[in-house]
Amino acid sequence: MRALIVDDEPLARERIRTLLHDLKGIRLAGECATGREAIEAIERERPDLVFLDVQMPGMDGFDVVEAVGPETMPPTIFVTAYDQYAVKAFEVSALDYVLKPIDPERFARAVSRARRRIASEKGRAKRSSSRRLSALLATLQGADGGGRRARRLVVRTPGRSVVLRAEEIDWIEPAGNYLRVHVGRASHLMRETMAGVEARLDADRFVRIHRSALVNVDRIVELQPTFHGDLVVLLKDGTRLTLGRAYRKRLSEVLGEPL
Repeated sequence: MRALIVDDEPLARERIRTLLHDLKGIRLAGECATGREAIEAIERERPDLVFLDVQMPGMDGFDVVEAVGPETMPPTIFVTAYDQYAVKAFEVSALDYVLKPIDPERFARAVSRARRRIASEKGRAKRSSSRRLSALLATLQGADGGGRRARRLVVRTPGRSVVLRAEEIDWIEPAGNYLRVHVGRASHLMRETMAGVEARLDADRFVRIHRSALVNVDRIVELQPTFHGDLVVLLKDGTRLTLGRAYRKRLSEVLGEPL
């Protein structure tokens, strides 16, 4: 079993590494100090198990799960000194966790559970892990009252993964079996559906203005009427997009002005 350690504290990584050394049948797949490193390592190494710190600067453990996606995230043991509601969320979602400072016996039990899950039929284990991580994120959405939405999207290409901050995205459009994500002068292709990415992003920031256009409302600078009574949405970068009549009401609600 290949394990990846993700923690911004060197001493915490050393502690987990030492405890793993005392257990048989586990090989270290790597160590990461940041969420960005973790996303790349998960994509590159395909570890069987991830030890993931909850509290890290920049991208926390939940951000990593959101960015990688519950459906592709390996079985995960959270390592946390997190407050009580998060621990309850882990319990409700049947995910395992260990609290800092790490107790060796508790750590060994968590690894033993992970072994049993990974040793089970691979497809079933993957689906189970995906459901549990999805349930965890849903539970946390209810716990924080704000509805956690993805703050980043990960675009995977051969040999690398590009992490895009949601607020940097201008707009998104379909491109065959992919989506084209526009960020400034650059664009990135990602394998996702419009409905899927729309559900993941903040609905108060990203609004569908057409069947084939999802726009960051912070990038809108003008709404220009046409001779036919339609509206053209002008973005900061000069992009002009047509506002579909079926989507006018929703954009009006977000902008707080009648259109």
